[in-house]
Amino acid sequence: MLSPDMNQALSKIETIALRKKHVSDVCTLFFKSDPLKIIRAAGQYMYDEAGHKYLDCMNNVAHVGHCHPAVVKAATDQNALLSTNSRFLHDNLSLLAHKLTSVFPEPLKVGIFCNSGSEANDLALRLARRFTQRHDAIVLDNAYHGHLVSLIPLSPYKFKQPGGEGPSDWVHVVPNPDTYRGKYQADVLGLERATDLYVDEVRKAFDDAEKKGRKVGIFYAESLQSCAGQIIHPPGYLRRAFEIARQRGALCVADEVQTGYGRTGTHMWAFEMQGARPDIVTIGKSMGNGHPVSALITTREIADCLAPIEYFNTCGGNPVSCAVALAVLDVCQKENFQQNAAVVGNFMLKELQVLKQKYSCIGDVRGMGLFIGIEMVYPGKKPATDLAAQLQAALRYKRILISVDGYDDNVVKIKPPMCFSIENAKTLLQHMNVELAKIEGHTLQAKL
Repeated sequence: MLSPDMNQALSKIETIALRKKHVSDVCTLFFKSDPLKIIRAAGQYMYDEAGHKYLDCMNNVAHVGHCHPAVVKAATDQNALLSTNSRFLHDNLSLLAHKLTSVFPEPLKVGIFCNSGSEANDLALRLARRFTQRHDAIVLDNAYHGHLVSLIPLSPYKFKQPGGEGPSDWVHVVPNPDTYRGKYQADVLGLERATDLYVDEVRKAFDDAEKKGRKVGIFYAESLQSCAGQIIHPPGYLRRAFEIARQRGALCVADEVQTGYGRTGTHMWAFEMQGARPDIVTIGKSMGNGHPVSALITTREIADCLAPIEYFNTCGGNPVSCAVALAVLDVCQKENFQQNAAVVGNFMLKELQVLKQKYSCIGDVRGMGLFIGIEMVYPGKKPATDLAAQLQAALRYKRILISVDGYDDNVVKIKPPMCFSIENAKTLLQHMNVELAKIEGHTLQAKL
């Protein structure tokens, strides 16, 4: 525990009161009934205003660890020299484009820089429509691609919610390949048959769109679905789905905003572990370790299709953002974070399977590297939304931070900074074991 920070401008109560007065209630907080006031962080740890230390198991934005010294230095040094419009020639943008595209397979060798994953996905839609001269899109159910007006229709995770606007006529939604509790389940059909049926749904979506006279120009897919509940696509699904889309004249977008930069442990980009070949890749979040920067990576032919209309983004690709993104890439490579994700992730997945055998409320454990989901259920795979919330709250008061997501808010998500260690994993697992025992005990007593 650190000493409390006595130099804060506001007390926690004053901060909450001022926020309530001037910030919309639609801008939600984690743990909103009793929000954490976080004032500093380092590595995989965060600290509140009282000096309490929290193990961060949820923050994939701080990819290489909170306030990594190399990233902080890059931002500080460049900010002291120049932070300006990205339409001035500067080394940092050229160097970042070169270094970033070097970790992508051919022919994905051209980058355009933005400020957020939403901006990158919006640009992907614009490019695809221009390139294919087609308007419609196919997306996976429960997908989330961003908050812009162009992207909410592409995000069933949002438009299906109470108060959402529902589906748009230009967006065709296919079942997401959830082989545990989705439309086609592996324990009923077998994994191979379930995968085949999910792939057939993509083919059917193109057929149905064509029968209605609609022309699909883009197929969007998160390489792994995070907001949908840490959905791991079955082997080969994304490759086969992209092949169908490309045969039908559509461009394929791999949304790597949540999953890129080695998080899966096996590859730099999650689409690679599927053997998929996207036409466009969008990245953000971890690219800047918390600094707002994102990118779209594609081919020269697709990137240039906007001509003669020019594309400029005032802050996208500015010298400071590019300095930060260069530092993040450098740290990822020098500190072997991809390998760490594989080692720590495999350890956690193995130990979580032990907990699954011990506690009936854990229906499924799935993941790759440091991208892990634990699905909480009642008998019959009924979503145990309340139990997931109880576990999250219990761990918070043990000063361990996890998140809960999925369409039914019943999936515990583990996606920590990439410096997360075996010892950190043991701490998380130990406390999970204790709290799950309490939760199952209370649930059993309630039934008696």
